Amino acid sequence: MSKPQALVVDDEVDLLDLLTITLARMGIATSTVENIANAKYLLASKSFDLCLTDMRLPDGNGIDLVAHISERYPDLPVAMITAHGNMDSAVAAMKVGAFDFVSKPLDLQILRRLVESALRLKQSDRSTLVASSSQLLGQSSQIDELRRVIGKLARNQAPVFISGESGTGKELAARLIHAEGPRAQAAFVPVNCGAIPSELVESELFGYKKGSFTGAVSDKEGLFQTADGGTLFLDEVADLPLATQVKLLRAIQEKSVRPVGGQQEIPVDARIISASHKELNGEVEKGTFRQDLFYRINVIELRIPTLRERSDDIPLLAEHIAARIARQAGRELPRLSDAALQALRRYHFPGNVRELENILERALALCDDDIIDSGDLYLPQSNAAGPVEHRIDPDIPLEDYLGEIEKQAILRALEETRWNRTAAAKQLGMTLRSLRYRLGKLGLD
Repeated sequence: MSKPQALVVDDEVDLLDLLTITLARMGIATSTVENIANAKYLLASKSFDLCLTDMRLPDGNGIDLVAHISERYPDLPVAMITAHGNMDSAVAAMKVGAFDFVSKPLDLQILRRLVESALRLKQSDRSTLVASSSQLLGQSSQIDELRRVIGKLARNQAPVFISGESGTGKELAARLIHAEGPRAQAAFVPVNCGAIPSELVESELFGYKKGSFTGAVSDKEGLFQTADGGTLFLDEVADLPLATQVKLLRAIQEKSVRPVGGQQEIPVDARIISASHKELNGEVEKGTFRQDLFYRINVIELRIPTLRERSDDIPLLAEHIAARIARQAGRELPRLSDAALQALRRYHFPGNVRELENILERALALCDDDIIDSGDLYLPQSNAAGPVEHRIDPDIPLEDYLGEIEKQAILRALEETRWNRTAAAKQLGMTLRSLRYRLGKLGLD
């Protein structure tokens, strides 16, 4: 098998020698040039598996070369060599298509990992997106575009910020970016930043040393170290305390962490994917989220469409989810009636796919046979007939929100029938037994 070929673009002789020796020890043949013009000439005449380029070159900016490669040779991973602390250049390079970056003075361990990731990416089959096709259900143009972008994002290491309403599937998108990329064999570590008490966030993310605080009876690795070589997914990143945001920014810039109570920084190679249902620009304006951190994590933004934006996918999603719930419950596979499917397509879904799952789980628990009809869905009547904008308080769990909607619908039916349960059940389109079950669950007995 022939050796992988690397193109190195730099005008510093000492750095070229270091890179050539390091890559040779990894079994990689190296071609070196000192400027952009010669680099373009070699790219046109020879095939490469990897390109490393400095930022400042005699005849231009390395970002221009990155853009040229991204446009002409999109399958060639290219990494930027930047001056120490010059994250602005690294971010700019990744925005135009750089695979990753490495800072001077070169940390050879970080460099080797970067090269290994690039070669794994080059050798992988990127012609099919098996994972996203099987997990991102739907045939709408929005889902087709989402699959395409995920496949593209999987091919570089730039930080990604995933935006979208609650319940749209932001973690699923993050998992697919990880699964289709060169880090797929390493760990995917999801972290719900809003679920960690503020006083424990730093030790959870960065780890701690024995004796650093009461209860620290031994050293403990943080989640950054757990994700070393893989992907760290920071869900609801807007909920991080400001003090932790400062340290997260440094960890991203330096690619290293310092455990609580530690004296030394530990190199960590983890790709950062973050998400929030909040509008981060608004959080920056309010002063609750650092602008410089926002700039670092939002190198590329991926927006997940709402379920109401792709209503054509609702029947396929509903049938798939209902079948999965039935299998888990050991029941016969259910069938959704045409009326049920039409009602779902008309519904606005403020809670998106997660709300659809909750609605179908409830319907399966309450339907009298294996056919789910529109009455088994218990959709709010004001919303079942057409789209009505719902505002969800982000501090209220979705399950509580849906429970309150259901409770109000039942109470309204009981009041209109003068608390005749049989008549109320008929008005709600459910059996008397189902109504009694819901009354008990909601504490309305």
